[in-house]
Amino acid sequence: MQEFIKRHENNIRGVLTGFDRMRFRGTLRWLANTKGMLSFLWNVQVLLKNFKAYALAVTDEIRRAGEQIAADAGRPVHYVPSSIPSKERIARRIAEEDGVTTGLIAVLTCVEPCWSYEVGGNRAKRELELRGKRGKCLHQYFYFQDPQWGFMHARLQTWFPFNMHVCINGRDWLAQQMDHAGIGYKQRDNCFVDVEHLSQAQHLLNTQVEANWEQLLTGLVRRVHPVHERRFARPPIPYYWSLEESEWATDVMFRSPAPLSALYPRLIRHGIQTLSSADVLRFLGRKTPAHGGVNGHFQGEVLTDLKTRPEGLRIKHSVNHNSIKMYDKQGSVLRIETTINNTRDYKVRRCPEGARQGKRAWRRLRKGVVDIPRRAEISQASNDRYLQSLAAVDTDASLGELTDKLCRRTTWNGYRVRALNPWSPDDVKLLQAIQHGEFLLNGFRNRDLRALLHGPAANSVEQRRQAAAVTRQIRMLRAHGLIRKVSTTHRYLLTERGTKTVSALLNARQANATKLTQLAG
Repeated sequence: MQEFIKRHENNIRGVLTGFDRMRFRGTLRWLANTKGMLSFLWNVQVLLKNFKAYALAVTDEIRRAGEQIAADAGRPVHYVPSSIPSKERIARRIAEEDGVTTGLIAVLTCVEPCWSYEVGGNRAKRELELRGKRGKCLHQYFYFQDPQWGFMHARLQTWFPFNMHVCINGRDWLAQQMDHAGIGYKQRDNCFVDVEHLSQAQHLLNTQVEANWEQLLTGLVRRVHPVHERRFARPPIPYYWSLEESEWATDVMFRSPAPLSALYPRLIRHGIQTLSSADVLRFLGRKTPAHGGVNGHFQGEVLTDLKTRPEGLRIKHSVNHNSIKMYDKQGSVLRIETTINNTRDYKVRRCPEGARQGKRAWRRLRKGVVDIPRRAEISQASNDRYLQSLAAVDTDASLGELTDKLCRRTTWNGYRVRALNPWSPDDVKLLQAIQHGEFLLNGFRNRDLRALLHGPAANSVEQRRQAAAVTRQIRMLRAHGLIRKVSTTHRYLLTERGTKTVSALLNARQANATKLTQLAG
């Protein structure tokens, strides 16, 4: 990352890195499976034939408790008839209309899918049995403008097993921290475009990683789910908290929109044209062979896609439900963001589960909040590697420096290879062909270039002649370092050097002679 910052230091105001969106899941582990649920029912002396009436009574108690919380705060309970509309937008609209600056904004309720239990008859055994199933039930959403976390919400499933989800945003939390510390800032959406004391703000972001998450989230349960303590006191059944999804963002704040808007298209092109599957795996912490390519033990899919947003383009690279993406925010902020949903791809040095004094070793990273510091470390390393790769973009080398060796003969694998002639119509056509948009992600083959350079062959003899000619052209491009072969395939991709050089040459051909003369003067 430091190389990218140093390269553009004249245009960069500073960098902030830390959590963005965080989605926690609270689970009553005793009730999370059929065996445990049966044990619980035995403990509270509820027969299976009475399960439905018992569950309905608890659900009604939870529903009324939520309504009472809203009534005590003088806030509305709003039923949302469909899960499609954005509840966040509804809550923000209510907060704006009612001028809510702190405390509970509203309680939104909605019937949504869930995993729960039902009791049914087993004909073979001629007895009742408890079954886990997918169904629907009422969920309560408690939206707050929290004095500590800022805008956030908690979602409570009102039917057994009463799962909870809590969503907070590290940037909104930072805004509250900076308000308490008296640090000035300019915030737009979940992004800071200017911060008065960046080092102090970064220190506050760092403290979020080491927060006592168990205590903070348990305190939230008391605020939105008072029935929990009454119903599950003996024996106590605490919520187990896990971080289901985390977004770790590195925001590079430019001094003005102009330098970022000039640079960003080239960063996007670099992400599409230059970064390979092996690069993406390396960014996201997967082992790659020293010779390049993808580890033979890797089982999964590497995806890269572009999405047009109101602000511009966003590029996203995904592997096994984890991803790293780049986008520009608010015109002057370049954001690199690592999202982790699947922790099984990563490891943490720890003792075995449940054995605090056991031997420490590299074991699978858990979703539990205890492994949040390691999760942050992995995400930061991912962002650093991605930014490091971007340092190669926007080279200051002259066109002459880029093309000097291309215009000389060379040898490759024992073959003498001719020079590239940037002004020859045939070589220009070749350069235009290898830069086709359809080849940016998947590369091109001999047959792909034949179709562009020669068109359909009249017969098999002509086809072989065309194939041989294209083979010599591909050899020339490889010898000059403009393209590379994709391992175990017949496809070729532009190298980083090739991307810069081909773009520079084709742009130079389109340059206006009058403007070039003015620049020379």
